[in-house]
Amino acid sequence: MAESVTIARPYAEAVFRLAREGKTLAQWSDTLKLLATIAKDPEMVQCMGNPELSSEQLTQLFVSLSKGEGNQDLVGFVRVLAENDRLVLLPQIQELYEQLKGAEEGIKEAVIYSAFPLDDAQVKNLMGQLESHFQSKLQPRVVVDQALIGGVKVAVGDQVLDASVRGKLEAMATALKN
Repeated sequence: MAESVTIARPYAEAVFRLAREGKTLAQWSDTLKLLATIAKDPEMVQCMGNPELSSEQLTQLFVSLSKGEGNQDLVGFVRVLAENDRLVLLPQIQELYEQLKGAEEGIKEAVIYSAFPLDDAQVKNLMGQLESHFQSKLQPRVVVDQALIGGVKVAVGDQVLDASVRGKLEAMATALKN
C-alpha cells in the first residue's frame, strides 16, 4: 500500500497542478472519482491485466467510459497512466488529489472511527462539534471499527481525540498500573 501511494503521488500532484492552473479543481475531482470507480470494477481490472489490450486501447476505453473524449488533458493523463501500467493506481491518485484539493481549500480530513455505522444526522452533528474544536473546515470519512466497543475516535492530521469505550478502558488500566 505504501509503495503504491508513493508511486501515485507524482501523478496526483501533476493532475492537481493542471487543475489548479486551469481553475478546474471540482471538475477534475469528479472525473477522478469516476475514473477510480471504473478502475476498481472487476471487469476493468481484468482488462487492465490483459496483455492483448494495448495502452492506446485502454486509454480509449477509460476516456470513453468517463465521457471525456473532448478533454485533451484527460486523454493525455489517462494515456500516460496506461503507457506506464499505472491505471490500477487511479483510486490512490484520486484519494491523494482530494487531499491536495482539501489543503488548497483549507479543508482537513477528519477520520471518524466508530464502533457502529453513523447516519448522516449523527455525522453532521459530530462535524459541527469537531469543526469548532479544531477551528477548521473538515471533510468527514467514517470508518467502522468494532474493536472500539462504543463511542468514537477522531483523527485530524496528527491530532487524535479518543472518546471510545476501548480508549477509556485502556486509560483506566494504565492509571491502575501506576
